[in-house]
Amino acid sequence: MSNIPFQTIDWASIEKVEYKGETGVALWQTIQFAGLRIRLVEYSNGYLADHWCQKGHIVHCLEGEFISELKTGAHIKLTKGETYIVSDELSSHRSVSENGVKLLIIDGDFLKTDS
Repeated sequence: MSNIPFQTIDWASIEKVEYKGETGVALWQTIQFAGLRIRLVEYSNGYLADHWCQKGHIVHCLEGEFISELKTGAHIKLTKGETYIVSDELSSHRSVSENGVKLLIIDGDFLKTDS
């Protein structure tokens, strides 16, 4: 990763990009650095991701709650103030939000698994 100088992020000035789920939508606000991505993500009511993800993330729930459904059949509920972390390729997961949620998601090269 490159060195990142001290800076603030004015999320209100960052465009929201809509991604359709299998049901509902996700709105992403994204900051990209070399090897590091930081996002504010909002899932609508009734959101179900349209894919299984194997990428690593640090996910912190800012508002609301959601389910991280694992391909193993497990369902992990995160509520406001809770966080999960997983490295790349260590789980297949997708998000489900019945009533909407706002998340801070950080991912990047530091979550790659050793080969």
